[in-house]
Amino acid sequence: MLCRVYQLGVTGYSEVYSQQLSLLSYRINGEIVDSLLILEHPPTITIGKSGSRDNVLATQKQLLEMGIVILATDRGGDVTYHGPGQLVAYPIIDLKSQRRDLRQYLHNLEEVIIRTLDDFDIRATRDSNHPGVWVKDKEIAALGLRVKRWVSMHGIALNVNTDLAPFSLIKPCGFTDRGATSMASLLGCTVPIAVVTEKFLAHFAELFDAQLEWGSVLPTESHY
Repeated sequence: MLCRVYQLGVTGYSEVYSQQLSLLSYRINGEIVDSLLILEHPPTITIGKSGSRDNVLATQKQLLEMGIVILATDRGGDVTYHGPGQLVAYPIIDLKSQRRDLRQYLHNLEEVIIRTLDDFDIRATRDSNHPGVWVKDKEIAALGLRVKRWVSMHGIALNVNTDLAPFSLIKPCGFTDRGATSMASLLGCTVPIAVVTEKFLAHFAELFDAQLEWGSVLPTESHY
């Protein structure tokens, strides 16, 4: 499949969500090829469709004082944190080309992260009951999706150099007995996110049999 990659830098969650909706609409209508957004978010807590505000341990006032935005969203999953130093990837993919197999799609996304981490000598695993990627009992990459007419949106967030302190403000994915970790924390040094992105894209292309090309201008007008 042909997949156009857009690197957006640090971009607010609401802005990227609007861009995803546009790409989703165009892809459903067959007007564009598959897309992959690569970015970082400013400090943001999101609550998925199966999530609860109760899993956010800080008040709205406290979050405001810390410069953290909190938003409800339509992805699957519970509560997670996004922040600088995190590699966020949002594939807008027509899953009809992936045999309409959502389970395999989830598995492949996790595998992209697992292989990327393995390039840095970090051994990560799955939890069969909870989407995401784990190093022992700590989550290093969160995963949450939405699929409409077999086209995906939302995606994965890999903690590269992410400040882990804000994770204490939430129950990540609703867990009370598990925490979060990052590549920098495990390796004891800052990891160049550009290098991680390069490895990630190579594994994504391999696992999804994708020909990647760089995009420049995103469609901005949603059909919704």
